[in-house]
Amino acid sequence: MEYSAEAPRRVLTGITTTGTPHLGNYVGAIRPAIAAAAAGERESFFFLADYHALIKCSDPDQVQRSTLEIAATWLALGLDTQKSVFYRQSDIPEIPELTWILNCSAAKGLMNRAHAYKAAVQANEEAGEDPDFAVTMGLFSYPVLMAADILMFRAHDIPVGRDQIQHVEMARDIAQRFNHNFAELFVLPEAVVDDDAAVLQGLDGRKMSKSYNNTIPLFDTEKRLRKAVNKVRTNLLEPGEPKDPDSSTVFQLWCAFADADGVAYMRNAFAEGIAWGEAKKQLFERINDELQGPRQEYERLMADPGHIESVLRAGAGRAREYSVPLMAKVRDAVGIRALT
Repeated sequence: MEYSAEAPRRVLTGITTTGTPHLGNYVGAIRPAIAAAAAGERESFFFLADYHALIKCSDPDQVQRSTLEIAATWLALGLDTQKSVFYRQSDIPEIPELTWILNCSAAKGLMNRAHAYKAAVQANEEAGEDPDFAVTMGLFSYPVLMAADILMFRAHDIPVGRDQIQHVEMARDIAQRFNHNFAELFVLPEAVVDDDAAVLQGLDGRKMSKSYNNTIPLFDTEKRLRKAVNKVRTNLLEPGEPKDPDSSTVFQLWCAFADADGVAYMRNAFAEGIAWGEAKKQLFERINDELQGPRQEYERLMADPGHIESVLRAGAGRAREYSVPLMAKVRDAVGIRALT
C-alpha cells in the first residue's frame, strides 16, 4: 500500500508485552487511544512490541502471557480492528530487516546518549563494575528497533510520555541520515506528549506503576477490585470532618471515571466530610460499572486465544501491505538489488 502526502496523518503506538494492564494504563493510554482511533481523524497503528519485551524479560512464558493479556485488553475495550491496524511486532519480518539496515547507518555516538544505556552505565560505575557490565546489545540498540517500528509505517505522530521523547527524536535523526544518504523514503516522526493525560496515583499515592507494585489490575475480579480500592491510602480524618479532595488519591481516581457532574458531587461530599469507607465504596462502584462489560468480554477472549491469534495475524496481513513495498524501496536504495 503506497503512502500519499494527501493521506491522513498516521499515529503509531507500541505496547511492550511484559506485564498485565492496570487502571493507570487504561486511563492514561488505552482509553484515549481507542477513542481517538474511533474518531477516524487519523490512521491508527497499534502493535504489541514483543521484540522489545525480550530486552527486559527473559521469561518466555511471561512474554507470551502478556501478549495474550494485552491483546485481549485492547479488544475487550472496543478497539475496532477494521478501522485501526492492530498487529504483533514479531509478525512483521520487515521490521528486524529494517532495523539492521538502520543499524548500519545509525551513529554509535547517538546510541551512547540514550537515557536507558547511560543509566545502566552510571549504575555499573557506582557499583564499581565495568561500565558495560550486563548491558546487552538489545538494550544498547533499542532506539534503532524503535526507529524501525516508527519509520516502517511512515507514522507522523508518536504518543509518548516525556521519558520517551528522546527515542522519537533519535528515530527522526536516523530517518534524516538515511534520507540524505540514500533516498527520501521516511517520514520524519514527531513526539506527541499529552500533558492533560491522566496520570493515576497508585495505592500508596505515588504514580501507579508496576515498578512500585502499587497498581490496581484492570480486569481482576470484582472481589479483588473492591479489595484493591479499599487499600488506597488515606489520612486519619474522621467521618464528618472536611477532607481535601486535591490531595486525595481516592478523589483523583474518582475523577478519572466520573463526568463533570460526578466530580462536582464528590468534591462537595469531601467538603461535607464523607467517610473514607463510603468514598471508597462509591469509587469501587463507579469503576466497576465502567469495567463490568469489558471484563466479561476480556474473560471470553482470554478463554479463546485462537481467536486473538487470528485477529493478530489478520492485522499483520494489513500491516504488511505497508511494510513489504516500503522494504523493497529501502533494499533498492541501499543497493540490495537483483543483478539483472
